[in-house]
Order: sequence, then C-alpha cells, then structure tokens
Amino acid sequence: MKRVWLMASIAALPASAAMAQNDDPPGRAARLSYISGTVSFQPGSVEDWVPATLNRPLTTGDRLWTEAGARAEMHIGSAGIRLNGRTNFAFMNLDDRTTQVQVSLGTVSVRLRRLADDESFEIDTPQMALTLLRPGEYRVEVNEAGDATIASVRGGEAEANVASQAVAIHPREQLRVMGADQPVLDTRTIPASDAFDNWCSDRDRREDMSESARHVSRDIPGYADLDGNGAWREYPDYGWVWSPTVVVAGWAPYHYGHWAWIAPWGWTWVDDAPWGYAPFHYGRWVFVGGGWGWVPGPVVPRPVYAPALVAWVGGPSFSVGIAVGGGPAVGWFPLGPREVWVPAYRYSPAYIERVNVTNTVIVNRTVINNINVTNVTYVNRTVPGAVTVVPQNAMTVGRPVAVAAVRVTPDVVARAEVRNVSVVAPERTAVLGPRVQASAAPPAAVVNRAVVARQTPPPPAPAFAQQQQMLRQNPGQPVPRSSLAEIQQRAPAQSGSPRQAIRQVGPPPSAPAQVRQNNPAASTPGQPAQAQPPNRRSSGEPPAGQATQAPAQQQPEFRRNPTPQQAQPQPQAPARPQPTDRQTPAQQQPEFRRNPAPQQAQPQQQAPARPQPTSRQPAAQPAPQSAAQPESRRGNQPSGNNGRENQKGRAEKEDKKRND
Repeated sequence: MKRVWLMASIAALPASAAMAQNDDPPGRAARLSYISGTVSFQPGSVEDWVPATLNRPLTTGDRLWTEAGARAEMHIGSAGIRLNGRTNFAFMNLDDRTTQVQVSLGTVSVRLRRLADDESFEIDTPQMALTLLRPGEYRVEVNEAGDATIASVRGGEAEANVASQAVAIHPREQLRVMGADQPVLDTRTIPASDAFDNWCSDRDRREDMSESARHVSRDIPGYADLDGNGAWREYPDYGWVWSPTVVVAGWAPYHYGHWAWIAPWGWTWVDDAPWGYAPFHYGRWVFVGGGWGWVPGPVVPRPVYAPALVAWVGGPSFSVGIAVGGGPAVGWFPLGPREVWVPAYRYSPAYIERVNVTNTVIVNRTVINNINVTNVTYVNRTVPGAVTVVPQNAMTVGRPVAVAAVRVTPDVVARAEVRNVSVVAPERTAVLGPRVQASAAPPAAVVNRAVVARQTPPPPAPAFAQQQQMLRQNPGQPVPRSSLAEIQQRAPAQSGSPRQAIRQVGPPPSAPAQVRQNNPAASTPGQPAQAQPPNRRSSGEPPAGQATQAPAQQQPEFRRNPTPQQAQPQPQAPARPQPTDRQTPAQQQPEFRRNPAPQQAQPQQQAPARPQPTSRQPAAQPAPQSAAQPESRRGNQPSGNNGRENQKGRAEKEDKKRND
C-alpha cells in the first residue's frame, strides 16, 4: 500500500514554537483497563474520591483505592500494573521516560514486557524504593501497619534502596524489609503462586495470545481487548482495519462515552465500550465496507497518546444556529486517514510530528496555526451520523454524550466552522467524571503514610479551583506548564491532593560494586544483594564490625513480621548444633538475614548439618555423643582381654613345669 499522507498546510507562529517545546505533554498515559469490585479514583487536582471509570486515562498525581475483594488493572504502553484488594496506589510521576508509582498499602503486580535504556520504573513503599531493571514479573506487598514491605521477582531483576543500602533482587527471589529507621532485611525464594498471582498470569496469557498484536503495537494499551469484539480486514487504501462487531444500530465513533478534563491534555474522550481505548487515542477512523473501521496505521516504536483524535465543529454561527436548552452547542467528528490532528495545547514541531506519525507521512513541512485548521476536506465530516452535537453545558460537566446528543441537519454542519479547539471551559465535575457520587476512600493514615523514593517526583499540580480562572479566560485550552508553576509559587499550600511525604534515598557511589560482593555482614548496598543465595555467602563472611551491633537490635523487629512463620523455627534449629558459630551469625543475621530462605533454606541446612560435625573442627560436641556408646562397649573389652592374659600366664607356667 502506498502511504503518502499529506499534512495540512496552515500558517505557523514561530514565536510560540520555542515556548511550546517545554509545554509538550507526555506521549503516554495509563489506561484503567479492568475494574472488579469497589475501585475508587481521585484525580490529581481535586480531593474527592469517586467511583473509578473504565478506560479513564491516568497520569501524574492520580490515585486509586481498591476495597477488600476488589481488583484493578492499568496499562502503560505494554506494561501491566495490577492491584489486589485493599490497595492504595498513586502515580507520583508518569512521563515519556519515567514511571514512578507509590504503594502505601496492599499488593501490586507489575509485568514489564520491555524497558528502554532511557526508561526508569520505580515503585516507592514505606520501607524501600524498588527500581525495576529489566523486563519481567514483579510483586510488591505492604502490610496493614505499613511497617513491612515484601518485594518479589519472578522474572527480571530489581534493585531495592533501603536506607543507605542498595539490594539486588534476582529472579525467583524475595526481599522482606521491616522497619524504616533501622530496617531489617531478609531474602528467600519466592513462595508458590496465590490466587492473585494466578489471576495476573491469566491476564498476561490473554495478552500473549492476542491476535490484534499482529496488527497493532503492543505499546498501544488495549490491543488485547480488540480480540473478540471485532474483526480485522485488509484494505488496499488503508492497510489493516479493525471493525467492531457488537455495536448498536447507527453506532459512530466518539458517541458512546463522555468527555473528561484531564490535564495536561484538556478535553479527553472516555469511551463506554470495554474495548474503547486504543481506537480513540491512536489511529484514525474510516467508513468502509458499509460500517466504521479503525485504521491503526503502521506499527512504530513508542506511539504517542492523544486525548481524542477528532475535529471540532463550532464557532459563533454554529452556536447561534443551534440553541439547545437555552445554550450554545458544540460538535465533533472522528478524523480520517491522512488527516492531521492539531492539539488545543501548546506543542513543539517535533511533538506534532510524533503524535501524527502513525497516520501521516510528512511530505511538505507542516505549517500550524494554534487557532484555525483551514483548507482541509475531512472525509468523515459528511458521513451520516459521524458528527455528534451536544449542548455545551452537557460537555462542561462531563455528561454521557449519548444521552445529551441532539440531532443536527447536514446543512447546519456544512456551514459550521471546523476548529482544533473546543471552546468550552470545564467545570469541576468534568474532572471527576460522570459518576460524581462519593466513593470509598483509603484511611487517612494510609494516604499520609511516608514512602521511600529514589527519584524526586514533581510537585503536586495546583488545585483545579486555582486553575479555573485561566481556563475560563481561554476556553478549551489547558493551562500551560509555565503558568502552572506561577500558580504554585503564588499559593503553594493549595493543591488538589496532599503532597506525599517522602524519604529520599539514593545508592552510595560505590553501590553497584558492593551489591555484587559476597559480604553479608557489612551494612553496605552489596550485602543484601548477595544475601539471597545464603549458601553462597555463608562460605566467606568477613568480620562485621559496626554492622554487627545494628543487626542485633533489629532481629526482634523482624520476628514481629507476619511472615516469620517459617523464619522463626529456622534460626532455632541451627542455634543448637552450632554454639561456636553463634557469634558470627548473630552479627550478620540482624543486618541482613540470609537465613536460608524458609522455603528452601530448611532442606539445605538440614542436609549439611549431618556432615558438618566431621568437616567442622568444632565437632567436639557431636563426637562425645557418638563416643559415649563405644566407651560402654570398650568397658566390656578390658574384661575380655584380662581373661585372655590370665589364660596365657597359666599355659606358660605349665610349659615350664614340663620342661623342668
């Protein structure tokens, strides 16, 4: 197929291009892809908790809370994040290169399919900042009290920053940390999968086997949901096209859902369909074969997220010509292949190229005007039912579009102005979504719980109320990043959600080398990393020095950990046969318990315990026990020997008499 898709020729404003470079929004957002049970959501710029909405794009500052028995799933590109019940989760930072999330309570699973060299993925908890170093499967658990965190690596590799230590966690290993000021660390092999792990694996397999992954980049969230909800067909003019198969009569794109105001993108489409994410934030729509089809375009690395790929219908004549409920109206229609999407926010030339690259091959350098899009013949504008129109006040508060939509004659649409901006200012309810009733919220102690962070997250966004004046002055346009900074300086105390308390940590300069040392005793980043294979490190334990004392104080704390069911019996077993070795372990265990992980260590310690008395010179204790029985037998032997000696003496006397 020949792909020569021209970008629209429009006038440029070079003065604003340089300013826009720093205002480019992130090229990705997280999709809320699964909800089961009571899942609550708090946008970053407000304090309310509302029921979470499927397909809601999430970004920096957004929070989720799952009640007991609930589950939730998100996708950032090809990465999957899953929450178990009673979990408090937040995005501390999400941009093109950084994913930094916070877990202050509950269980979170992460599946990383790929991790670019310039990307970082960090999970911050009350005890550790966990950095994921390569693709794999990871799990983090924080207990109810917030004084213990467990990090498990089923596949991949991670590094946990705990106080001044950097601890490497290798495949099929688990790190447990108790306490914050003087944390106690313990490594072991991961336990058997539980119900949550099995559910995560089922979701992973569903993605692994997706047919749509043959036609769509795995970095586009929601590709697996296209399976079973539509069919793929190849067309000479468009390439592979996906068409939904389960829709109502007269269905059209961007009609069944609602508009939400999500900074920094502004008006964002949230579709009602379970598959309604990828086709509305990537690619284009075309009416072909008697119905609507989604054209994803060629597969490219790192496809760029867009809030809604539509052209807006509005302007003074449109609002005057259509009075619905006493107010003006606003309309839109889906963009088709070869048509350029122009954002309502500031952008750089590089951004406009990246966000359109999957559906537009640039032949002539684009000239872009932030106000009007002209001289463009839109293929979908004249398709029956393609243009959706609602009263502006319905969009302002985020009402469901299908309920608020009004019929408009084709001649009115033909006369209306096409724009790249919806001149509608949002109200607070548009930030929260259509379900504005109060929802379950996490306990205040959990929300305010401090976490350990390796990277410094950005400051929280100003509260929506602080931005509202500027939003009304420039309807439909998000507040630029530079203006947000000014608002924060004027009233830094006001923000949508309270700033998370953070304990900043970072690995010492020598951390990478120390992580690989077989040195369990020293309180350096390297010990915990090697402590996982207790057998490897037990062979060469250098003197502990100062680290010895700190561990001794921490050991009691570790035993308060809910997980020591297995760990407690184990330290006692070795303590009896090894009285001479007790001092060395005592120094090392509290600092970093390489106690052979309860799951695998017990069998390993018992096996070596039998031969150890012979190999260890301190076998003096076992020796007396084994020698006690032989001594009793030897006590009988002397009487036997004395009898033989007496017999020999009598025989010699008889021989002497005969000789005489």
